[in-house]
Amino acid sequence: MTAERTADIGAADAGPARTADTLTLDTLTLDHRPGRWIANWDAENKEQWKSAGRTIARRNLKWSIFAEFLGFVVWQLWSIVVVQLPAAGFTFSTNEIFWLISVPSLVGATLRIPYTFMVPRFGGRNWTIVSALLLLIPTIGLGLCVANPATPFGVMLFVAALAGFGGGNFASSMANITFFYPAREKGWALGLNAAGGNLGAAVAQLAVPIAITVLAAGSVNLPVAGFMWVPLILLAAFGAWKYMNNLTSAKGDVAGSLAALKEPHLWIMALLYIGTFGSFIGFAGVFPKLIKDYFPAFSSIPVGTVALSLAFLGPLVGSLARPYGGRMADRMGGARMTVAAFAAMAVITLTMLWTLPLKNFWLFLVLFLFLFTASGFGNGATYRMIPIIFATSSRAARSGASTHSTQRLASSALGLISAIGAYGGFIIPQVLNASNTASGSYTSAFYGFVGAYILMLAVCWFCYIRNANRNAMGHV
Repeated sequence: MTAERTADIGAADAGPARTADTLTLDTLTLDHRPGRWIANWDAENKEQWKSAGRTIARRNLKWSIFAEFLGFVVWQLWSIVVVQLPAAGFTFSTNEIFWLISVPSLVGATLRIPYTFMVPRFGGRNWTIVSALLLLIPTIGLGLCVANPATPFGVMLFVAALAGFGGGNFASSMANITFFYPAREKGWALGLNAAGGNLGAAVAQLAVPIAITVLAAGSVNLPVAGFMWVPLILLAAFGAWKYMNNLTSAKGDVAGSLAALKEPHLWIMALLYIGTFGSFIGFAGVFPKLIKDYFPAFSSIPVGTVALSLAFLGPLVGSLARPYGGRMADRMGGARMTVAAFAAMAVITLTMLWTLPLKNFWLFLVLFLFLFTASGFGNGATYRMIPIIFATSSRAARSGASTHSTQRLASSALGLISAIGAYGGFIIPQVLNASNTASGSYTSAFYGFVGAYILMLAVCWFCYIRNANRNAMGHV
């Protein structure tokens, strides 16, 4: 789905009139039109790419990364704010707190599907402007809500749900950038785009605790958590308006998405992606609260701020590990790398559980960083598997479909799987909440996660390693 466009806005024979800003390159002409539309774009044309295409693509990539980065920031804001609500005078229950943490992920994962189709409908540059400006709603709304401890929980939950706008940005950003780069450079560009966005979760968890406490003269100034991002959001929207482009040549592929839904491998890979990316985004959301609950001694403002600020290290190492997971998958195979990641996640989670009685914060932190790292490696590995599986073992490939057809399916599957995997950000907090409600601790939930990792390991091994020779997938 990351390579889809659904409309012909600005098509070469129906778009705005040509301007004098025209660059002739051998057999293909880049036609710059009003509204920063570009016609006749062909990233695979080496002459065009060398003369002008690379510069244009890089400029669009930079601003796309910045906008997506802010999307992840907004998506994760409530995971940080909720642990400070009691200090600001709010008296929400643990159940209500977990809903405030998880509902942005629920909405964000759901929005990833329609957001992918917004790019072809309105243009990549135009939709980046709109999607960036939409982030003003949850940030300003958060600032207003947390300023008044009498704000009803229903209102808080609604505003938290609006933070899902940030989660949807990933899909539209990836859909846009995939059209700017040739196949030989697409993986690297999309990897930078994804990693740059994921880092937003880490930066938010680093900056917000400091901004609302240290910079507020030792008190808790929660509205700052939302308002501090408004100038950067406006800058992202301005940058997209000023420097990004729309491409008339990119088309959508709704039919490809519908066909991908019929492929069994899509659902298998979606399950594996919930285990890898879902763990990353889910644990990123609950990590500050877990630190607060497991180590209540860190309750004073200075000490608590330092401890909670360290939560940013989890999303940081998980984001940085993602491209290395893909690189290692190139060498040893994505399926083997994914199996290794799930094995590591299971062992690390068990070790964390068994060492909790020691009440050692630093040991807890290190083990969770290892867990984030393993999820990042698995995240990169599973994404690497998808195009290979659809090229060699999908129903379309087995029926003799063309390479172009299998590429369309793989592209559609990537988008759908990224949306389904993001539901892990909702599932993990809710499972932890259910465990705490039933038993007064999170232990049962973590044992459940271990069981899920073992199950996913077995599914990956059975489908993509044990049967590799039989179904001709080879080095998946």
